[in-house]
Amino acid sequence: MSNHLDPLSNPLNMQTIQKIDDLDLPIMQKHHLRILAHCLQIIKNIKADNSFEYQNKNPLREWCDNQSKKFDDKKFSDLFYEQLESTSKKLSTFSNKIGKNIEDLEIDDLVILVEQP
Repeated sequence: MSNHLDPLSNPLNMQTIQKIDDLDLPIMQKHHLRILAHCLQIIKNIKADNSFEYQNKNPLREWCDNQSKKFDDKKFSDLFYEQLESTSKKLSTFSNKIGKNIEDLEIDDLVILVEQP
């Protein structure tokens, strides 16, 4: 069974996925938007989970390491961390630019980001 239908394996809910699919955007922008929304939701989940806050100075790194344990693959953790960290920086820069906290970003904000040249 595909993971995209399992609500526990996908941080995005079906309503968000459908909202993105219904947008009048080129397919590549929709794909980019899904990736940003997925990463944003992971970041929000990590920030909401206080257990990461005190165990490690880098909760994103710890989260990626915990995810990689499912696959017993350290390289996965390293690559996933690099991608999430890069996206986190991009989202943080964008949120500062529009005067919001990263946790307050929504799909409409991400649409603005993907439509930028």
